[in-house]
Amino acid sequence: MPLTVHQFPCLQDNYGFLVRDEASGLAACIDTPDADAILRELSQLGWTLALILNTHWHPDHAGGDEAVKAATGAQVVGPAEVVRIATLDRQVAGGDQVMLGETRFEVIESGGHTLGHIAYFDAADRIAFVGDTLFALGCGRLFEGPPEQMWASLQRLAALPEDTRVYCAHEYTAANARFALSVDDGPALKARAEAVFAARQRGEPTVPTRIGAEKAANPFLRAPQLPAGQGAASDAEAFAAVRRAKDVFKG
Repeated sequence: MPLTVHQFPCLQDNYGFLVRDEASGLAACIDTPDADAILRELSQLGWTLALILNTHWHPDHAGGDEAVKAATGAQVVGPAEVVRIATLDRQVAGGDQVMLGETRFEVIESGGHTLGHIAYFDAADRIAFVGDTLFALGCGRLFEGPPEQMWASLQRLAALPEDTRVYCAHEYTAANARFALSVDDGPALKARAEAVFAARQRGEPTVPTRIGAEKAANPFLRAPQLPAGQGAASDAEAFAAVRRAKDVFKG
């Protein structure tokens, strides 16, 4: 049976995600950006929370762990770095699996934004929760990891099936589109950017996105200024140059 995803805005620009395994009725939250909002949404849905699945340790992702666990009894699962701000019941890393009822989440190493960042992929439903590694038309800042680590992480995500729904944790897409247009004037990106701007004017979310759409238009997946025929090390260097440009972009 399928996985149901309930998405809601919280904090300034975060998204909260509650997911329910329809076979068992058990639910999980992906990160805990806002404990009050999560508990309110759970109450309205009438779902039973079994797991908290953290992607990384930042306070707008794991800061609500203790409050949500105290209110629901849910087990906290995440990378080792989460212990910087919360208690883990189970530590996981790339290659591990987490079961929510009959839904199997594959844990994907996705460090770079933070060193121990991970993503969760439900292969049966082709759904990925990627935290702050991959954004619609963007990627996360390199707060802890080197460009080579982040580039490798993005390539792991890009290798997922193209119809995979990608749930990133922030509504950054309009700003990302403005930057992307400054480094790429291709028709695929222009069309995507126009659709993004129109959606945001209507107050609509741009999350989730899909892997195929990101491979077609996201400059951080394509290292666009890389000369033909160069290897993986140069790919990472090209990615680093685009990331540095984004860090200082004012458009």
